[in-house]
Amino acid sequence: MSLSSLSIRRPVLAIVMSLFIIIIGFIGFSYLGVRDYPSVDQPIVSVSTNFTGANADVIETQITEPLEQAINGIQGIRSISSSSRDGSSRITVEFDLEVDLETAANDVRDKVSGAIRRLPAEVDPPVVSKADADAQPIFSITLSSESRSLIDLTEFAEVNFKERLQTIPGVSEVRTWGAKRFAIRLWMDPAKLGAYKLTPVDVRDALLRENIELPSGRIEGANTELTVRTMGRFTSVEDFNRMVVFQDGDRVVRFGDLGRAIVEAENMQSILKLNGVPMVNNVIVPQPGANYISIVDDALVRLEELKKRFARRHHCRSGLRQHTIHSRFHFGSATDHLYCLCIGGADYFYFPARLANHADSGHFNTRVLNRRLLYYVCRRFYHQYFDPTGHCTGHWPGSG
Repeated sequence: MSLSSLSIRRPVLAIVMSLFIIIIGFIGFSYLGVRDYPSVDQPIVSVSTNFTGANADVIETQITEPLEQAINGIQGIRSISSSSRDGSSRITVEFDLEVDLETAANDVRDKVSGAIRRLPAEVDPPVVSKADADAQPIFSITLSSESRSLIDLTEFAEVNFKERLQTIPGVSEVRTWGAKRFAIRLWMDPAKLGAYKLTPVDVRDALLRENIELPSGRIEGANTELTVRTMGRFTSVEDFNRMVVFQDGDRVVRFGDLGRAIVEAENMQSILKLNGVPMVNNVIVPQPGANYISIVDDALVRLEELKKRFARRHHCRSGLRQHTIHSRFHFGSATDHLYCLCIGGADYFYFPARLANHADSGHFNTRVLNRRLLYYVCRRFYHQYFDPTGHCTGHWPGSG
């Protein structure tokens, strides 16, 4: 006995089975992840190292080459590529496909840890990271202002926008592109340094010696216990200008005698602009398996709330939505197809009585049901996107 003939003879059983499948489908559909491509992590591990102030030759000879020599001994490496530029080094290690990514990352960390003692003492610790297919931004909020500097705009974006976006369900990280963080920059005059017979190293040593706050302990008495705090941190530009660089008896040389301290951004080598206007971007990185569409919809709602509060002083707009545009289109198409199949399956229950009459008359054939159902579903799909003349109705973008 085939499934078709059983459904014809027992329509109630067929209805219950179909409703059960539909309910299970709706439950699974609500938990279904939405993304452009499958989450596939390539066995690629990168090692990043920063050495502020060093040129590319120093980076290559003292950082990149020692790390490459240590990493070369790992088994299963397919290729190694590196780049050395002013202040930073990056090594990319690609393993064979059969190598486990976690095992490869742990092997690289072990080798890098053993090679740290061969690096310069002032270098930042190397950072080992794995290739992550989900670490791609899917949405961004652009902020620009005509009255505020990029330093103030960066702080405003991180305090007001970044905190609100990080609380969206499914968000892994909110990055800030084009950030200009607050910093005190010390500009020195070479002629004045030469006149006082000082070098920039002397200024650096004085800065490390004077601008510091150490625990000073506490004072204990018979009935009193006090905590002592040494106020050694500089809090203003005037404090840096009054910093003592050299002292010989009554002769005191302050930094104001050698140059000047000003407020500038920490990074002055790059800037982010849109149509010639400087701006700051807050970009959203999703968690693995998160629903991109729900994240963007929630972010748009919060963006409208923030616009009502800060629209007078700042210009806020959304961007970087290519990932969700394609996902939303394909998700909508798949949803329409599922709805059509549900409608076709519901209309299927109009056939049993008619086919049962054919069966009673001796003309029943199980192929009749299959042909009728296939014809009906195909007709539903066709008329959804095309009119009777064969032209696209416009419900399916990109079709002709």
